[in-house]
Amino acid sequence: MTGAEGTVFVVDDDPSVRGGLARLFKSVGLAAEAFASAREFLGRAPIEGPACLVLDVRLPELSGLDLQEELARAGVAIPIIFITGHGTVPTSVRAMKAGAADFLEKPVDEQELLDAVRRALEQDRRARQEQAEAAERRRRLESLTPREREVLSYVTAGWLNKQIAAELGTSEKTVKVHRARVMEKMKVVSLADLVRAAEKLDLSLPEV
Repeated sequence: MTGAEGTVFVVDDDPSVRGGLARLFKSVGLAAEAFASAREFLGRAPIEGPACLVLDVRLPELSGLDLQEELARAGVAIPIIFITGHGTVPTSVRAMKAGAADFLEKPVDEQELLDAVRRALEQDRRARQEQAEAAERRRRLESLTPREREVLSYVTAGWLNKQIAAELGTSEKTVKVHRARVMEKMKVVSLADLVRAAEKLDLSLPEV
């Protein structure tokens, strides 16, 4: 795994821990950025590319859990691995319920931490890919004309061309033309692919 494939952000107010973790991640080819506080991390530019956050629970001003909440409110979805020297069951439960990727106690085993980071980066990579694919499907849907959208909804609901033509008050030939354009614009080669795309777009389909 190279730095281009993922960045690990470290937030810890202990300079020795912060520096040591950054060096650990860089030693295995990962990009790493370290911050002394939650505020400092929040002031960073928007995150680009797969990433995860290694976050101390106890921090000055904003705690690690407070930062987790701030990021959630801001819609920043980054996998968080909490590390703490003062772990309690309620704290770990709260963190995990809020979506933390992992919760590790100090002193952290290096291999355990690296394994957790790799899982978190892969999780973020998959999430980003799914978001990009969803955005592309939505862009393709928005390229359809209103009539093509209608034909799409009937086709994916299982209507035959002649049924769609009767419902829309047009000819079967015209429906076939619209259907071909829908397939082209949605970049699918089969009805099954079109149905799957419609399901992922969560379209409201008419009953047959």
